Amino acid sequence: MSSTSPELPLRALFQRRIAGDDALLELARLRFAQAGLAAELYADTPEQLDRGLSFAPAGMPTVHLGRAINLLDPRDREVVRGFADRFAGRVWGLVVHDKREMATRTDELVARLCELGGRDTDGADRPWLFLEYAAGHDLGWFAELATRLTPAERVSCCIDVGHVGIRRARDVFAAEHPGLDIAALTAEDPRLPDLVPDVQAATAAALPVVVELIDALAPIGKPLHFHLHDGHPLIPGLSDHFSFLTRVPIPFQYEGRASLAPLYGPTGLAAILQTALEACGPERVSVMLEIHQAEGRLPLGDAAALFGHWRDLTNAERMNYWLSVLTQNATLATAMVHETEVVRQADDRRGRPSLSRTPPPERGSAPRSGGGSPSRPGQQPTDR
Repeated sequence: MSSTSPELPLRALFQRRIAGDDALLELARLRFAQAGLAAELYADTPEQLDRGLSFAPAGMPTVHLGRAINLLDPRDREVVRGFADRFAGRVWGLVVHDKREMATRTDELVARLCELGGRDTDGADRPWLFLEYAAGHDLGWFAELATRLTPAERVSCCIDVGHVGIRRARDVFAAEHPGLDIAALTAEDPRLPDLVPDVQAATAAALPVVVELIDALAPIGKPLHFHLHDGHPLIPGLSDHFSFLTRVPIPFQYEGRASLAPLYGPTGLAAILQTALEACGPERVSVMLEIHQAEGRLPLGDAAALFGHWRDLTNAERMNYWLSVLTQNATLATAMVHETEVVRQADDRRGRPSLSRTPPPERGSAPRSGGGSPSRPGQQPTDR
């Protein structure tokens, strides 16, 4: 499996995000190869996936299936089974979203997933199926579901840190401001200067609950897949698919800056990676950088020859810029994993417990108001 680090299988979103021809996919393959990244592709049909794999870089990819797929629907389960059969040995995992109605049909969901995953009778090259936290369920329910899926040998969970973080921030803010949704605010809202301390406290609540969820899922003994990306609840639209180097501009000063820290930032990314690797071991951690929003232009440089037939290079340079953001975040993640390992080895040589320069937050430190923690089962799910 391709990786930028021997300790961490690292993938990133591989797709043609900008209008243009196949030269854009050739550019993506080049940049992924240069960064040592494997791919996660989006696919709605087997034919679409076949075509995407023809451009994908080296390394066993993962595949995010269509968001409309509902594993409670027998027709959709057949779609998933068809992907698993056709692409066995060619893809490592398939990712499918959870759905809101699953919380009220948990027994049925467990039974169907155990049937779909089986007991590993189809061989080790059959792809894993990862159920992604996406619908805003109570995290206690999601953790309990993962435990109940233990008999299904090729079924596990995907922790999308953006979905978890935004849900947690909304819950925590709503507990302090009933009737006001943090996601309804914007950077230009005249109420924001008075509310910004509570906005940032709610945003900071995301990291501890992600750490708790990792600790809750690690004991199931299966690989965990992670969708890593950053964001902030004040960002309109899709608020959680940004770089870990992003800050949110505001038209006033707060804590000495005219911008707000995101859900995680580089230190939060380090804490997530460290927690996952320590709780699961590197052999059970799969990471994918699912960063969508990155608008800009970057000259093509060594890839210019791929676009000799283009008259207008605008979209090629936009694609190149987005790919540069992916590779910057990959470099950031890899450096943090290496730093953690270097510190651990140094502490081992000194004969003392391993320390980290970016330790995860204290377990159980997530704010309890507003719900959402995996240690608080029984809460009702809320909208994303």
